[in-house]
Amino acid sequence: MDPVARARHLCLDEEASFGCAEATYAALTEHFGLPNISDSTEAMALNGGIAYSGGTCGALTGAALALGRLAGSRLSDRELAKRATRGLLQELMAEFAAVNGSTQCRDLTGFDLVSDHEGFLDSGIWETGCQTQIEFVIRRMAPLTDGRGWDTALAGLAAAESDQD
Repeated sequence: MDPVARARHLCLDEEASFGCAEATYAALTEHFGLPNISDSTEAMALNGGIAYSGGTCGALTGAALALGRLAGSRLSDRELAKRATRGLLQELMAEFAAVNGSTQCRDLTGFDLVSDHEGFLDSGIWETGCQTQIEFVIRRMAPLTDGRGWDTALAGLAAAESDQD
């Protein structure tokens, strides 16, 4: 299944009821072909900017988990996998902030989810704004499943690192 469609189903189907981080993580791990795709429990506490704190958007943190697993499965050198994961996420976060104005859940939604979760749900922003942000993240990360997409991303990171030296 297309990873964007999968995330949409997970978020918007009342029986699935996945939050932003869970849906992003589950859709990407499935798309990347990683083991244990049916278990997204490690991402549950990341919804709402980590435990509804309003911190980093759950779509980004869910993608971070999936990308870390992908890098770990593709790169035997742990330090290289860590650098690749950080570099790819830094690029994603910069692009996300440029498009959305922030990477912080509270800025993106306008809600304090701890004190006004009901207002957040009633607003429907999770069906529109949050869903758009989830889909943005998945579209940016999905090409990494392809060997050429992965190699191109790593080459771009290596070039950026050498420019900094």
